[in-house]
Amino acid sequence: MTIIYQARRIVTMNPSRPFATHVAVRGGKILGAGSLSELAGWGEYELDRRFADKILMPGLVEGHSHVAEGVQWRFVYCGYFDRTDPDGKIWPGVKSIEEVLARLTEANGGLSDANQPLTGWALDPIYFDNRRMTREDLDRVSTTRPIGILHASGHIMNVNTRALELAGMLRAGVNHPGVPLGNDGLPTGEMKGPDAMTPLGPHVGLDRSILASDEPGLRAFARLCVRKGVTTAADLANPLPQPAVDMMLRVTGEDSFPARIVSLRVARDVSPAALIDRVVELRKSSSNRLRLGIVKVVVDGSIQGFSARLKPPGYFNGAANGLWYVAPEQLREIFDRALAAGVQVHSHTNGDEATELVLDTLELALRNNPSPDHRFTLQHCQLANAAQFRRMRALGMCVNLFPNHHFYWGDQHYSLTVGPERAERMNACATALANGVPMAIHSDAPVTPLGPLFTAWCAVNRLTASGRMLGTEERISVADALRTVTLGAAYTLGLDGEVGSIECGKHADFAVLEDDPTEIGGEHLKDVRIWGTVQGGRIFAADTI
Repeated sequence: MTIIYQARRIVTMNPSRPFATHVAVRGGKILGAGSLSELAGWGEYELDRRFADKILMPGLVEGHSHVAEGVQWRFVYCGYFDRTDPDGKIWPGVKSIEEVLARLTEANGGLSDANQPLTGWALDPIYFDNRRMTREDLDRVSTTRPIGILHASGHIMNVNTRALELAGMLRAGVNHPGVPLGNDGLPTGEMKGPDAMTPLGPHVGLDRSILASDEPGLRAFARLCVRKGVTTAADLANPLPQPAVDMMLRVTGEDSFPARIVSLRVARDVSPAALIDRVVELRKSSSNRLRLGIVKVVVDGSIQGFSARLKPPGYFNGAANGLWYVAPEQLREIFDRALAAGVQVHSHTNGDEATELVLDTLELALRNNPSPDHRFTLQHCQLANAAQFRRMRALGMCVNLFPNHHFYWGDQHYSLTVGPERAERMNACATALANGVPMAIHSDAPVTPLGPLFTAWCAVNRLTASGRMLGTEERISVADALRTVTLGAAYTLGLDGEVGSIECGKHADFAVLEDDPTEIGGEHLKDVRIWGTVQGGRIFAADTI
């Protein structure tokens, strides 16, 4: 049966027909967008006017997020900014370490099992004048229960003394750049990077298996997608053990599941050869709503956590350079094997030194395995300069930039991490577009809240939380910003032939809006009200999901 949906306006993102009033859908696919008289030529139809006062645009594509956000909402929220959970409840931010400890103490009082860890997330000491939390701070909450808090970046964890004891790490002589030591020669409890964090994870409820999500977490994440108009979301660093894959295939295959998940196998705990073999095998299991077969490599850490790798002159405040998460030889082997197997690789690079390593490595790898459409993508890539963007274009790379950083950490980047000049050009969206680099933008949820229209607002306005405009020349237009969260993100995931615009033959994926993002003005883009989504022709209202 053909259904023709009438809307106040349809923003198609199809340059040959940018606007329409009706869209015809059959079997979860789009027959066409245009006027009612044009679409009636498809034959018998049912006219559905439920969106007659709404705006339809392509379902938003979140090109870098993590389904683990759905899991983390079961933990104690310790972020600085107010935040909305998957059920629509607003959690107030905490403004000091004392407030963090008070929230944890309250949560601790509600735990009856003496052995259950107390787990928090979204901590970021940079908002507290960079005062670093210690195990002694968390010992004020409990000395008998293991406590762990994941930082907002996901690259650092704080734990109490009990957690260190359980992991066998409360000892002198630890010599690792990711394990800071106190005056007593013992770990301070701040653990930086996967080497340091992994031994603590199982004891504080933050085992790496969390990255594989779980069934309730996956469902919660999907509800959040509907609230934000997202119909396709990338899950950008999942170990994808087979039980998790089986669960994700089953859950996403349900008629009631409202999103398409693109889950990338993270390059961790496995050799390059085994990694590529596994991804090739996973690709065979892909379904319409669970796409598999892409690799994610994490090259460095976090800028605000001072664990990203920066080229000279390094950090503005004189902090030591950050951490490498992958050896150059290992990165080269991953790229070589991926290109030979036709596997796409997305590389996390926050610092410009990390970006340079990826560019150098891919340039060498392409000499042995030329690939005209590899779409290797740099994720975050926050400090890339114009010369690096020119190299990306020459190498056929894509980039997925992180403009939310201007709002959430822009003031700190300006005054503390990288200094005024580099802060002004961070996430250089205009430079990327000017150099012809295929571009997306993203939230990295749960690092910042999921919400492509907010991310688009950040790219258009580049305002910090204090109201400073950071990088006037790197602002982009509303039209370009909307393209980056639809067709742009779809392109980086190899899905631009299926989603990202409302046109004949693509999936019937729509964001249903109360306001027109092309008319509301760039300064109000983040305020566009979202009614819900249509995903594969199935309708999901945000207030009932």
